Amino acid sequence: MTSTNAQPPSTGTPLLEVDELVVTFPGAKRGAGTTVIHGVSLDLHAGETLSVVGESGSGKTTIGRAILGLAPVSAGEIRFRGRRISNVSRAERRAIARDIQVVFQDPYTSLNPAMRIGDILTEPLQAAGIENSRKRVLELLDAVNMPADTAGRYPREFSGGQRQRIAIARALALDPAVIICDEPTSALDVTTQARVLTLFEDIQQATGVAYLFISHDLGVVNRVSDRIAVLYQGRIVELGDAHQVATAPAHEYTRRLQMAAPVADPVKQRSRRRARLALAHTA
Repeated sequence: MTSTNAQPPSTGTPLLEVDELVVTFPGAKRGAGTTVIHGVSLDLHAGETLSVVGESGSGKTTIGRAILGLAPVSAGEIRFRGRRISNVSRAERRAIARDIQVVFQDPYTSLNPAMRIGDILTEPLQAAGIENSRKRVLELLDAVNMPADTAGRYPREFSGGQRQRIAIARALALDPAVIICDEPTSALDVTTQARVLTLFEDIQQATGVAYLFISHDLGVVNRVSDRIAVLYQGRIVELGDAHQVATAPAHEYTRRLQMAAPVADPVKQRSRRRARLALAHTA
């Protein structure tokens, strides 16, 4: 497969920059590490949604983890508002955490089952020294369309979609500039998925937050993205306008992702399946 060199549109100084990122995980033996990200460069602007799309094992989640300081940056650099944030001290990482938050994939494991929702939402507020946290908790619940009495209940009392709304509320607690959304709808049914995506859009319009949206589903990200980066075996093979990448991809791997995305029409679905099989035979 050959890589394209599509460049993102210029919209001023990027909020977040990933420059020639390399991530290598150490092996059991000295010098036997595994490199999973190979020189990836991305940038994210204020109020924008940039999606990173690829199949399982492509490395997309690792990029998000590297930005959060949870995966080793072996080479390259990550910058937030022009300041290097890769391989920084714990104190510097804690300061960055206020501006860069995350919504994880699984709403069933991302919330502490032993804590009431109000305590889950209060925890980051107290850590940041924010007073009147009770008022802020009610504001957060309202922002994600959850009733006030949610605060006194436990995660087990809510559906997957409701839990993901609560996880989004937690990510919003400190008014971040960037939220990394790591497959935030993949564990949800189609109807709930649509509602959560609408919530993401509404929050962005209201707050101006930027999203780095990580997904395997080209159809999902086409709805919410301004730009899409396609990742294959730890390398970007296509990057550009979301509608262009999702509907008229230039790279054969992106075309495979497009054909793999489910559609409601069974005739179109069968046609896509045949086309995908034909493409696989010619690869």
